[in-house]
Amino acid sequence: MLILHNARIYTLDPQRPVATALAIEQDRIVAVGEAAEIMDWAHAGSSVQDMEGKVILPGLVDAHIHLQHFALNLQRVDCETPTRAECLRRVAERVAQTPPGQWILGHGWNQNVWPEGFGSAQDLDVLTSMHPVFLTAKSLHAAWVNSTALRLAGIDEHTPDPPDGRIQRDERGQPTGILFEAAVELVQRCIPQPGVQEVAQAIQEAQSALWRMGLTGVHDFDQRTCFLALQILQREGRLMLRVLKSLPADLLDEAINLGLGSGFGDAWLRIGGVKLFSDGALGPQTAAMFEPYLERDDRGLLFLDAEQIFEMGRKAGEVGLSLAVHAIGDRANAEVLTGLERLRVWETASGKPHLRHRIEHVQLLRPQDVGRLARAGIIASVQPIHATSDMYMADRYWGERARFAYAYRSLLAQGTRLAFGSDAPVETPNPFWGIHAAVTRRRQDGQPGPEGWFPQERLTLEHALEAYTLGPAYAAGLEHNLGRLREGYYADLIVLDEDPWQLPADLLYQLQPCATMVGGKWVWVKGGTE
Repeated sequence: MLILHNARIYTLDPQRPVATALAIEQDRIVAVGEAAEIMDWAHAGSSVQDMEGKVILPGLVDAHIHLQHFALNLQRVDCETPTRAECLRRVAERVAQTPPGQWILGHGWNQNVWPEGFGSAQDLDVLTSMHPVFLTAKSLHAAWVNSTALRLAGIDEHTPDPPDGRIQRDERGQPTGILFEAAVELVQRCIPQPGVQEVAQAIQEAQSALWRMGLTGVHDFDQRTCFLALQILQREGRLMLRVLKSLPADLLDEAINLGLGSGFGDAWLRIGGVKLFSDGALGPQTAAMFEPYLERDDRGLLFLDAEQIFEMGRKAGEVGLSLAVHAIGDRANAEVLTGLERLRVWETASGKPHLRHRIEHVQLLRPQDVGRLARAGIIASVQPIHATSDMYMADRYWGERARFAYAYRSLLAQGTRLAFGSDAPVETPNPFWGIHAAVTRRRQDGQPGPEGWFPQERLTLEHALEAYTLGPAYAAGLEHNLGRLREGYYADLIVLDEDPWQLPADLLYQLQPCATMVGGKWVWVKGGTE
């Protein structure tokens, strides 16, 4: 038994919100309370650890991450730069270190923050014609490639736009090197893909980066290779991060034929829902809108309507698979909600359980749609750091509609369950950056001002922490095992030197754990591991 005492423990358990000690047997908490009563649990062989007045919180969970992409991106060119010129400089450095013929891969560019705007294939051609170059946008909904990559993919002026995708072209009809949505796959399929063992090794190494941030679990939205890699890690005892694994829509029929349902697995690796895409993204202006974007007569791309979502959900529901649907624009969210509302009616009429369906992102809603998630019992799986990252884009492209963009307080007031994540590698998975964004609606440099962006949407610190703990636990069907520090729950927790409730809200992003425990084991301790 391990006893932690002399701590300020915020349990997120309404029956005992604060304690000073807890006892852990194997991987579970067996007692929470004051030191005197917890010491009664000690027996021969118990280990007693003085926490020196530090703060203990439940382990935090990122409810939307691309784990394989995040792990591999730690090895790629970081293209999240203030200028296009700096991005090109970093690519040039990588070119100089890479043998001819090998791919140059990078991620993170955002033309909306670059004074120069979009890059072109010619910009990259100046750096190399001996390497194909493939750089994904911060949103993951666009890519920037050079002429070598276009040639390998067979993309020229005669190549038609693929369904649900667009090839950007110049005034002569020539591809510019910028690809949107499904068009990205035309080049992506040419890139040698890492093997399962390589991905497993990258994820294992990435775990420590996540532990250092205070994450003890994630909800992953990558595909089959990632799932295979996670199974290897679990089988070999190398997975020390709790993972809820979504399934890609293109494998829905296979999952149904196998009878694979949400919740299958264990508390380490567990099946989540089927990931569907209803539209694109804000950055490339491919999110599906009722009215055009302010700067051009374009309403984005709608991939799935309400009828299609209902039909896919009904098929999945026959075997108990829930849906996790990507929706950014107001039209996409409305279509998804209509489809999921129909699905709820079907579940009730068929005697099926109401599954933990969720909408990923919920970035823009019409005012009349805000209450629909709560009424239908739909989880809002959202990324608070998107609000401060995207706020100027939202104002620029959506104008007054942005009042109900990233509307977390409004959703919560209606009774919607929130599950916070990052969409890493789109944003950093650091949950304290997300908490800071949710509580202040400000960037770390103070923009856009003291009150924040649409300050009526700010959350309390407690609500933000619950969205990184209780919300993901509920979404995973593990609310009786995770999300609180309570007797019988898994011993997943983090230790902080500073008390978040005693820290000015503007400094919340600076918080960093000094230790992280998963399943009763210290997986990371500042200055070393135990």
